[in-house]
Amino acid sequence: MKQKIIIVLVLLSFVSCTSKQSRKNAEREFNSEYSGDNLNHLAFPIGGIGAGMVCLEGTGKISHVSVRNQPNIFNNPFIMAAIAIKGLENGAKVLEGPVTKSKIFGNRGSGNGWGHYGLPRFDNVTFATRFPFATIKFNDDDIPMDISLRGWSPFIPIDEDNSSLPVGGLEYTFKNTGNKEIEANFSFHSRNFMAIDGTNAKKTISGINNGFLLSQSCLPDQPALKGDFAIFTDNNDAIVDLCWFRGGWFDSRTMLWDDIQSFTFKEDTTTVNSPGASIYVPFKLKPGEKKTIKVMMAWYVPHSEIREGLPAVDEKTVANTISQNCDPSTGCCTDMSEIYYEPWYAGRFKDISGLTRYWKMNYDELRYKSELFTNSFYKSNLPPEVIEAIAANLTILKSPTVLRVKNGKLWAWEGCHDAAGCCYGSCTHVWNYAQAIPHLFPKLERSLRETEFEIAQDDKGHQVFRSPLPIETPSHDFYAAADGQLGGIMKAYREWRISGDTKWMKSLYPRIKQSLDYCIATWDPKRKGLIEEPHHNTYDIEFWGPDGMCTSFYLGALRAIIEMGNAVNENISEYESLFNKGKEYLEAELYDGEYFIQEIKWKELEAKDPVMKAQIGINMNYSSEAIELLEKEGPKYQYGTGCLSDGILGCWIGSVCGLGNFVDNEKVLSHLNAVYNYNFKTDLSDHVNPQRPGYAVGKEGGLLICSWPKGGKLSLPFVYSSEVWTGIEYQVASHLMMMGEVEKGLEIVQEVRKRYDGRTRNPFNEYECGHWYARAMASYGLLQGLTGVRYDAVDRTLFIDSKIGDFVSFLSTETGFGNVSLINGEPEVDVVYGDIDIDKVIVSGVEKPVLD
Repeated sequence: MKQKIIIVLVLLSFVSCTSKQSRKNAEREFNSEYSGDNLNHLAFPIGGIGAGMVCLEGTGKISHVSVRNQPNIFNNPFIMAAIAIKGLENGAKVLEGPVTKSKIFGNRGSGNGWGHYGLPRFDNVTFATRFPFATIKFNDDDIPMDISLRGWSPFIPIDEDNSSLPVGGLEYTFKNTGNKEIEANFSFHSRNFMAIDGTNAKKTISGINNGFLLSQSCLPDQPALKGDFAIFTDNNDAIVDLCWFRGGWFDSRTMLWDDIQSFTFKEDTTTVNSPGASIYVPFKLKPGEKKTIKVMMAWYVPHSEIREGLPAVDEKTVANTISQNCDPSTGCCTDMSEIYYEPWYAGRFKDISGLTRYWKMNYDELRYKSELFTNSFYKSNLPPEVIEAIAANLTILKSPTVLRVKNGKLWAWEGCHDAAGCCYGSCTHVWNYAQAIPHLFPKLERSLRETEFEIAQDDKGHQVFRSPLPIETPSHDFYAAADGQLGGIMKAYREWRISGDTKWMKSLYPRIKQSLDYCIATWDPKRKGLIEEPHHNTYDIEFWGPDGMCTSFYLGALRAIIEMGNAVNENISEYESLFNKGKEYLEAELYDGEYFIQEIKWKELEAKDPVMKAQIGINMNYSSEAIELLEKEGPKYQYGTGCLSDGILGCWIGSVCGLGNFVDNEKVLSHLNAVYNYNFKTDLSDHVNPQRPGYAVGKEGGLLICSWPKGGKLSLPFVYSSEVWTGIEYQVASHLMMMGEVEKGLEIVQEVRKRYDGRTRNPFNEYECGHWYARAMASYGLLQGLTGVRYDAVDRTLFIDSKIGDFVSFLSTETGFGNVSLINGEPEVDVVYGDIDIDKVIVSGVEKPVLD
């Protein structure tokens, strides 16, 4: 009988099975507030999934304004809030903390002294986050108030549309701590940062209810110029000044500050050549009284010129598209999505007015639902470094790394360059690692599988690992990626089990089978159960010969097709035979007694011998010295006898996808312990890294991608092998935890978050090949690593396999979210949003009674 487990949780004091070592990072504990030097690089994204962002810095400043459908990192326009108290000396201050050292010198223009930092500020601030909320507290001896700022944007698991809104909220709260009534004025100010210099497009600032609109219109043949940014409040006492003083040099800001501190501000509806606009909210507070003023932001940039992975659009096609969709007198268009990217919200809302109405009307409800998520997520009593790592990387979903196309499908970069996306196409082998979206927004994750199998795959089964934008049929003129394509098969299985939608799986199954058959024909033509032929992978090179990493992917894909094939009554005997042969070879021949390795092979393959090709100059751009090295050592960029941190990655992917353990547990555990022993460093001072050292360097610690403790390192091992990537660190940490090595996993997580403590790097921007790099969302797998919690919607079964004893953790499914706990070995669930139907609970392999 269908039953639901919905039981009120009682928070437990978590007693870790780990050692009692301190979880402090310098002066800051994990998952605690940031202050002092830890604010130096802190910038917290606010925005929607695929909608762009603004960042709230640790001091209270707005920066990294990236609202034009692409990154604009370090875009720090003049935008600020201020408070002034009448009759008080030094009573006017910008609502920001002290200027961080990183702002004074080192950014663009700093050599000329430019910056928006020369106005009085609060002496002290602290920054705390409970994603998607961030709270800043301001303190200054001159100001007899407790002041705080809470910034946020909607984030509601399984509600992908409201979580994709291009909006943000800033809530400033003031409490009179003195013994006299205070007459004060709050104000918010911005120049028109939507204006693009060097164009003839009309740049305007206009009034809206209790606020202003920063705009730039489109030009004929340039629809992508159009953009609007609204800033408004719900306070009806607001006074709006649409035009700062017009003058040269620093006149506008000089007069603006004078209006703030002298209370001479007034309404002004002038808009001609306005440099900027302001909102003023005067108020009085009696001793002990409190007031909150909400500042709401919304942006609308419906068009772009972003087009990736497709031939350039010829002038005739552009002209025809414009003529069919655009007003010839203004150049403004309704739809250009056939040739360029356009955001989801442009299909949901006709213009900025509709968006701001929706934001204002639904603000309180969206905040309430976002708080349900926040309270549920932070109700967990898992180790603080784990909670911090997961939450910090959820900000990737609010960054320009992620786009959402007009029809609602997800598309993404790997990360962000400073001014453009980095590495296009929802890259399959990078997004293999990311575990947050499939649980939090499973419909969006399924859209990635649909793109991969239905659009990016040809009739032979070849799948491009970078899907074009706009999403359409690509050219199949490059290698498939073995780890990406095989990982997609496991992920299709995962999406089926998470959603419970067997109809969806069955509809996709023929394409999934076609994909696997292509993989077999391409990389295992001799049907050995091994990925043997040269195979492209996430290190942007080809491995030659069988290796533990990609063979484990192969076994996982075979295991997934066997499970799905059984469900659709397909004959899967050939796949079972390949799986059994591959498993036997992996465990016997690719295991050196301690860890899994690569058997470098370039002869007796169907692929042409690379040495011979180089010697006769076929399709090779090798220098003479490179050819000499090739003849001596074989193909470049292999790992051979190396201890690769990703060396059994397919098993971790399989585990988080619900496929269980399909390789000998003892050997997997031995490999992971070897990775910890050989690759994990707490001090990299003596580590040689001629590649990209910025991810971890000097006295910092981290997990190396590969090492060669037993010798055998090639002169030119695979590219990136000496680096440290957080996504790999998290997958190894999570996998160690699954295998019972909790403390070792936690040590790795601790080293990551020590590097990202705000002093040197932004705590909310774990980068790899670009800012907000997708692979870092492997951190979400730490939940499953510690607790073994996984919900299977097909069988309506909740699995728990705790490695830490009793716990309280977060759980998100296709239909609802809440908390799952183990109390004295007994499972309990509290669903706080939606429903989760549970027929069975399996705790460490033992079925537990279903509680009413």
